[in-house]
Amino acid sequence: MSDLPVHSTQLLRLATAGSVDDGKSTLVGRLLYDTKSVLADQIDAVTRASVDKGLDTPDLSLLVDGLRAEREQGITIDVAYRYFATPRRSFVLADTPGHVQYTRNTVSGASTAQLVVLLVDARKGVVAQTRKHAAVLALLGVPKLVLAVNKIDLVDDPAAVFADICGRFNELTRSLGWSPEDVQEIPVSALHGDNVAVRSENTPYYDGPTLIEHLESVPVDADVHGRHEIGLRFPVQYVIRPRTADFPDYRGYAGQIAAGTVRPGDEVVILPAGTRTTIERIDTADGELALAHAGRSVTLILADDVDVSRGDVIAAPTAAPEPIDQFEATVCWLAEKPLRPGARLLLKHGTRTTQAIVGTLEERFDEQNLTSVPAPESLELNEIARITVRVAEPIAADDYKVNRRTGSFLLIDPAGGNTLAAGLVGNSLAEVELGDRVPA
Repeated sequence: MSDLPVHSTQLLRLATAGSVDDGKSTLVGRLLYDTKSVLADQIDAVTRASVDKGLDTPDLSLLVDGLRAEREQGITIDVAYRYFATPRRSFVLADTPGHVQYTRNTVSGASTAQLVVLLVDARKGVVAQTRKHAAVLALLGVPKLVLAVNKIDLVDDPAAVFADICGRFNELTRSLGWSPEDVQEIPVSALHGDNVAVRSENTPYYDGPTLIEHLESVPVDADVHGRHEIGLRFPVQYVIRPRTADFPDYRGYAGQIAAGTVRPGDEVVILPAGTRTTIERIDTADGELALAHAGRSVTLILADDVDVSRGDVIAAPTAAPEPIDQFEATVCWLAEKPLRPGARLLLKHGTRTTQAIVGTLEERFDEQNLTSVPAPESLELNEIARITVRVAEPIAADDYKVNRRTGSFLLIDPAGGNTLAAGLVGNSLAEVELGDRVPA
């Protein structure tokens, strides 16, 4: 491999997406195999299973399709997290299903991704499911994309096919809001390893990086959730009061920093109440900290005895979010039972769970035609729409385009506790170049 710049972000969170039979499981297996992230006995087991299937080479998809149902069907049906590393970076990979009925799993797997590898079969090109996945990834705010044109060895004129697919895909991604520098196209053969870890002599028309080279070198934000510097956001998860002889008056507020940084002496505001105080100390299991960044789990000690409970947000007073009790949102419906206006649900934002009522269904997103259908009567499984929501208790939320973590929420079935929808605060559809509205 060529010498590549090493960026400060040593951990990259990525996800895979693609249609059924695009070779996604084989590509993930190839990544694990080429980075030596699987044990020898696993390779031996895959080799034996491949021989039993009459194959001349190991079927690397068997490394990742671990569920019996997945092996029998030959498709991935659940999100699984894989871990691998190179000398330059460590990786957490969310391997998501490709079948259309599992779009909700793609939403789950890609929600924290800094980069997504989207596969297409070179023989099929950009298909309907490719457009659907790209649209979902755009709404989720995934900052970087890789288009892996797989099975490039199976087409007669690979250079022309690759150029044509890239042209169609670039037109799609521009409409969805990505800039050209955020998208990398790579022709690969996951089965033979072409351009995965090693540059292939079979693709002389391509002079870009291999997939692993790109994953090692792509610049990404260290904070997967933050796109703007918005200051401290600290959802309180638990109030710690030991009331022991050693700690008779200890009161700490435990949680994970969702955005920004915090230091002792910083002025903060407690939301939604609006009470102001300062940070006296930052405690951890390993001792006190002088500074804590987003993603760190800490316990904050406040200078004043103020009323703080689970679900509150400790925030920087400058540009703190205004608590809201009604707002518009973009949701992906994840349940078999349709969503209709007036539904009474639970809304979970950060560490706060409150009752909610769905107001109106403003428009449904048609990801195939990049258009919207105004005022649909209901929202079906896997459909995406802009809706209005009213909550019983105000939430301290940012717009999703400002911060992914503090701008996201879940809608939950109050009876069974099942997750019904993944929601984004604000109108994420506004980020997409929609064509003319079509009648409902």
